[in-house]
Amino acid sequence: MLYWKKRKVVERMFNGGDLIFQILMLAVMAGMVFAVYFLVRWMVIGKPESKMEQKLDRIIELLEEDKKS
Repeated sequence: MLYWKKRKVVERMFNGGDLIFQILMLAVMAGMVFAVYFLVRWMVIGKPESKMEQKLDRIIELLEEDKKS
């Protein structure tokens, strides 16, 4: 963008530091979103022992006991 200052045309520049700062802040915000997403996903889906797995383990134990006797 150009503007006049004391009869001279001065060009407003976007500093490289500003650009780096904005990119870093965008990365930080995106990181926060991904962290919340994966935390919620881990809490909901990532349970190692679900009820179905417990039932299947119990069935396997009963079948193994039947084989032995």
